[in-house]
Amino acid sequence: MKPALIYYVAASLDGYIARPDGQGDWLESIQAARNDHGYNSFYDGIDALLMGRGTFNTLLALDGDWPYPGKPCMVLTRNPEEQLPVDVVMRHCTPAEGLAELAEQGCKRVWLVGGGSLAGNCFAAGLLDELVVSLVPYLLGAGIPLLSTGLERPLKLLEQRSFANGVVQLHYQVLQESQQDAA
Repeated sequence: MKPALIYYVAASLDGYIARPDGQGDWLESIQAARNDHGYNSFYDGIDALLMGRGTFNTLLALDGDWPYPGKPCMVLTRNPEEQLPVDVVMRHCTPAEGLAELAEQGCKRVWLVGGGSLAGNCFAAGLLDELVVSLVPYLLGAGIPLLSTGLERPLKLLEQRSFANGVVQLHYQVLQESQQDAA
């Protein structure tokens, strides 16, 4: 059985997850607020991570240790490398094949980390189950969109939370075609 794929991400109010060059420095103001916006609870509830090569490279360029210790991480890439942080594997495969491999390892909940392009591909393939977006009170004006796809699909709101620093977190279930009529 395919694990649940959850896209947990911060986005500017105008729908961008990063600047055009991939930088997320605009998020520093909310990170300094000392409110994790439910991140620690979310991280404790997932079994593995799935990300694209661009997100992986951005994370490696940051100063410090690997930010996701203790969780298996699969990086989807056309050019796998051999020297990787602990718990990280690279695969040249489709997102569905990657999720199948994670399912074989017993993973039930997988975090889709960053990458509007990968998120759009997963969405288009019907693999995305949940979307948790923390809307940050910031307008970027341009950048990497939340989802790189032109597809439409209804969502079902599961939870909404607001924080004193202006962040609003929306948790949705992505309705598949068979669920649309029931919503």
